[in-house]
Order: sequence, then C-alpha cells, then structure tokens
Amino acid sequence: MSVQQYDEIGEAFEGFKALPLMQYGEVPSFLGMVGDVSGKSVLDLACGTGFYSREFKRRGATDVFGVDISVEMIAAAQEMERRDPLGVRYEVGDVAELRPLDRRFDIALGVQCLNYAEDIAQMERMCRNIHRSLVPGGEFFVLAQKPDYRFDNPSLHKYGFLCEPTGEEIETGPLERVTALLDPQPITIVSTAPRREVYEQCLRAAGFGAVEWVPLQVSEAGIRDFGRDFWADLLANPPLEMLRCRA
Repeated sequence: MSVQQYDEIGEAFEGFKALPLMQYGEVPSFLGMVGDVSGKSVLDLACGTGFYSREFKRRGATDVFGVDISVEMIAAAQEMERRDPLGVRYEVGDVAELRPLDRRFDIALGVQCLNYAEDIAQMERMCRNIHRSLVPGGEFFVLAQKPDYRFDNPSLHKYGFLCEPTGEEIETGPLERVTALLDPQPITIVSTAPRREVYEQCLRAAGFGAVEWVPLQVSEAGIRDFGRDFWADLLANPPLEMLRCRA
C-alpha cells in the first residue's frame, strides 16, 4: 500500500471520476453529504489530483487547502490549478504526520484516506491531526471502502470497477484490490477495508463525536441515464460507504 502506486498514476487518476460508480454514485453521494460549503474553509486530506478541492472551491468555499502524500498527485493538482486558477492551495504531506497548519478549517474531507493507515495507532494519529486542524464543531467527512463488502456478490464490472480480496489482513482490516477499468489501461490499487469499530474507536479517541455512517446513493441522473434495474446490484452491495462526524 505504498505511496508509489499513486505516484505511478498521476493525472490519469482523474479518469476514475468518469466511471459509472464514481460519476453517478460516489461523487453525488459525497457532495450531497457534505452539503453547502458557501463561505466555509475546507481541508482536503489525501486530495489526490484535487478533484474535490476544485469542486468545493467552485461551490463557494472561501479557502481550500489540499494535502496528499504523493508528490506526483500534488504535481498534477498544481498543474490543473495553473491551467484553471481557482485559488486552491496544495501541499505534499502525510496525514499521519500532518504539520500544524496556519489556521483551523470548518470542514475536513477524507476520501480514501483513513483506510491507508498501516495500523490502529497510525489511524488514531491521523484522526488526532485532523481534529486538531478543525475549528470546534467543525465537520469531518469520510469516504472509503465499505467495511463489510461481500465479495461473493455480482461483479462491479458494469459500473467500471473490479473489487477483489487479496486474502491478506492487517490490524485495521482486510486488504482488497480495486481495479478501475479505464480505457486503454486499467489501474489497480491495493487498500484496506478497516472494520467499522476501528473507524469509530479511532475517531472517538481523537475527540470526534456524532459519528454517523451514511450509505452510498445513486443520483437521479444515473437512474435516468441507465435505468433503475442497472443499479440493483450496486445498491444491494455497495463497495463504498461514507461517514460524518464532528470535532
């Protein structure tokens, strides 16, 4: 689960968002959970190429700061900022070793972030760093692999992804191999699906409260474009899940 797997992807990571699961499931679900960001400051952790950083800046966030451990991901995000200036700031950084920032934020985002902790102690350290970076009452929104995803259910191939168990497990939970079926070159990433109690334990130990799990939804556009039956397998066993909590 090294950072190298992301360094090798770079700007190609943007292609994930065009796949049906992302375009009609993850993105509208996550944006809907976070809600109105007008006039708020946003800290985007594990920001990748800055997709959500840019989206929330366009939606009225006053200050958006993206942090990612991958040098290549941040380079791609900064290049997109150069081509289309929005005023988003980016920095290479490890959430587990996050430096004290020059301000506290109203909102923190963790899309595919906490599930890369190598053990429970590291996830708790990540959560403490995030809590420290939020104003009192600030919100933290998480999106990651669903903790109890069932691999024996129908394939996610038609939604643009394959999700397979590796057969290995670390302290936080089992490892899984996720392949984005991009054309012409699929991209595979290995990550962890931490157990629910691990997330909840680490968040609460860091000082977060009101921890709430939020299911993935399919947008009205997705149902209109593909039909309700197309999404039945995804909604019966979604590979992603979200949660929200408050500092």
